[in-house]
Amino acid sequence: MKHFLIFLAVLFVSSISFAQIDIGGKIKDKAQERLENKTDKTIDKGFDKTEEGVNGVFKKKDKENDKDKNKDGEGEGGNEGVVEDNESGDETEGEAASENTVKLESYSQYDFIPGDQVLFFEDFSQDAIGDFPALWTSNSSGEVKTVNIAPGKWFHLNGEDATYCFSKDIAFPDNYIIEFDIIPDAVYGRGIMFTLYQTDPDNMHEIEDALYPGLYGLHITLGANGWYTKGYGETKDWLEGNASKNPVVKEKVNHVTIWIQKRRVRIYHLGAKVLDVPTNIYAEGKFNRFRFFGWDCNSFPLVTNIKVTTAAPDMRSKLLTEGKIISYGIYFDSGKDVVKSESRGSLNEIANILKENPDMRIKVVGHTDSDGDDAMNLDLSKRRAANVKEALVKDFAIDGNRIETDGSGESQPIGPNDSVENKSKNRRVEFLKL
Repeated sequence: MKHFLIFLAVLFVSSISFAQIDIGGKIKDKAQERLENKTDKTIDKGFDKTEEGVNGVFKKKDKENDKDKNKDGEGEGGNEGVVEDNESGDETEGEAASENTVKLESYSQYDFIPGDQVLFFEDFSQDAIGDFPALWTSNSSGEVKTVNIAPGKWFHLNGEDATYCFSKDIAFPDNYIIEFDIIPDAVYGRGIMFTLYQTDPDNMHEIEDALYPGLYGLHITLGANGWYTKGYGETKDWLEGNASKNPVVKEKVNHVTIWIQKRRVRIYHLGAKVLDVPTNIYAEGKFNRFRFFGWDCNSFPLVTNIKVTTAAPDMRSKLLTEGKIISYGIYFDSGKDVVKSESRGSLNEIANILKENPDMRIKVVGHTDSDGDDAMNLDLSKRRAANVKEALVKDFAIDGNRIETDGSGESQPIGPNDSVENKSKNRRVEFLKL
């Protein structure tokens, strides 16, 4: 009997051990399954982020892979962040431009209205890929490139602590708007500095690489964590401003708008007025030059579409008395017909004029430059005018029966299409009183 009880005890213990081994195996299997599921989800998230370009890095484009992707219809954007290309090639205008998905009302703080005069425009289209831009100078390196996330040519400011100066004077008025596109790289931090300054006639330099060039100036630093402005003048104290709202986004196209009205400086980005300093510039300063300054920047952004226009035209008077408004404040991506959200200020002003004059009817006419096919330009100009009408009707509650549309393509230029700047003047939207 004793031996039998011992046998039962051993059998019981063994069954518990086997049960523990079996349960352990099930736990192990379940844990492995959960781990694999979690890993799959993590990998999926990683792919999602990679596809969005969040973790992309600047790298050279593999020509063969790029050809294969284009054959498969995967050439736009890709999944490698911002990819630079030093090789020229066939490029469809506006091919990689993103669609406008932000409603105009979300850009209600965009109260600037570009005027009817283009004072300066630079998109580097006249420069060869891989070259340093012909109208610029620097104390370091730089070259024109293309990227996979946006159309056109871009100036890569890739010199260490470098200065990049436009080589000619610009007659900046008292009231003007500066715009440009910038793609900060993955390590962008302190940020590039954009400087407006008045040259010293007694101490002129072709490359103004001093920290405070000229007699008077304004520094605007576009940092990854915010904005910083500094007005200076000879022996005077600094006039400073700063803001942390809506800083530039790394490895994305950022459209920056700066409105200068005498001493006042306003900066707009990502649908918001991010900075507004009433006395940021010394009254004595009369700027005639600008530059990009990379001192202590430790990063190498790309820039393009640098434009200077007059600001705040009297649109009401022009339309009522002259019967015509020329607008450079209606924005489209290259080769596209979708009205961009930055157009809010100009469209709002047109809508206000129509609301104040309920019997007025207008015609919206689109115009292009001479680049591209004539028929395609004509069609594009008509579609752009139609979408301007649609924006006025949907976003500003204007009766569509009061608006006609048309397009002239390249057939009615303001000036010859013989330079980058003149072409920019011909790309416009006109509002005609009927």
